[in-house]
Amino acid sequence: MATTRTRALDAAVALVGESGIRALTHARVDERADLPKGSTSNWFRSREALVAGVVAWLAESERADFAATEAPTVETPEQLVDAMAGMITVQTGPLAARTRARYALFLEAAGDAELLAPLLEQRRVFVEWTTVLLERIGARSPQEAVRTLMAAAEGIVLHRVTVDPDAEIRPVIDRAVRACLD
Repeated sequence: MATTRTRALDAAVALVGESGIRALTHARVDERADLPKGSTSNWFRSREALVAGVVAWLAESERADFAATEAPTVETPEQLVDAMAGMITVQTGPLAARTRARYALFLEAAGDAELLAPLLEQRRVFVEWTTVLLERIGARSPQEAVRTLMAAAEGIVLHRVTVDPDAEIRPVIDRAVRACLD
């Protein structure tokens, strides 16, 4: 069973993902998590502390999900396309609110290196993983190729969680993976 702090943080992520960063208040988190009034402010005294707590919690949650997921077998470009398309499908489907929260928190933290650090660390881990997969499938310059693939993946994710939730994923990722091999 989730602790009340965990319930508050999960509720905060959901609020930001569904209603934007301005919806993030102690009172709304308490209400959303069905907690007594003032519960969230016991853990996070200020709004800045609440935002920092949500950033850290989101990064921790995504890291735990990533670690718990069985790594796909990737030996060919087609398998990389499958793996990336599958992850994007999850991030823009069942986890769409969390994905929108991540983008909102990235923007909120843009001018604050300390606040941004957990999100950047999470991204760094994913970039390293993707670079290894690109090396495995024969990308000539995996460190450069990862920028191309990440840009395409992030673009389709952003498009799906903001504009067109049914936008095709596979053709975009397939073209990006093939470009990485040239």
